[in-house]
Amino acid sequence: MDGRGDTGGDGDRTQGRLLGYARVSTEEQTLALQLDALGRAGCAHVFRDVGISGAARQRPGLERCLAALRPGDVLVVWTFDRAFRSLKHALDTLEAFEARGIDFRELAHNIDTTTAMGRAFFHIRGAFAELERGLAAERTVAGMNAARRRGARIGRPPLLEAGEIAAMHRRIGGGEITLRAAAARLGVHPDTLSRGFRREGLAGGGAAGAVRAGGGDG
Repeated sequence: MDGRGDTGGDGDRTQGRLLGYARVSTEEQTLALQLDALGRAGCAHVFRDVGISGAARQRPGLERCLAALRPGDVLVVWTFDRAFRSLKHALDTLEAFEARGIDFRELAHNIDTTTAMGRAFFHIRGAFAELERGLAAERTVAGMNAARRRGARIGRPPLLEAGEIAAMHRRIGGGEITLRAAAARLGVHPDTLSRGFRREGLAGGGAAGAVRAGGGDG
């Protein structure tokens, strides 16, 4: 079979090569069912991964298949889980296909983006992509709030330890050193040291030091 489709009606469009991909998770499993279905679909070539789990990021056969695809070509799989690790992986890959002019066909559920009906799938895909992004953001916020309730500090670790801040606060308050000189000794900007005072609830010394920021050590 040459793997090329014809121009159909009802908004269908001419397609390029049909390239198949098949995968089984263990050496003991067989590709026969998938290869038979992909052959009947007219695939010009089938890329394969054997003994590769669904969660694996490195899939040599799939990587070769994706590299071989050209605009107008169609990636054909038996089911979604043969090619994609997760919903996010599927959405990201199909979005890239759309940008590259590559189509996708999933045989088990008869999803074919070379047809007008199948192209509607891309719109559904976009909705699911937005849902996935929204859920990811929601999970992130929920996780951060839970961490705060446990007393965890969110964000980058502070540049200065509480002990360093307290020691410099005492020295600045006692007139031994200026804010600028104290910050220089700690290797930070004076504003960073001032924020450290505020974070630790230390008032007075930082403000006093700021007035003497331009002076030298006392």
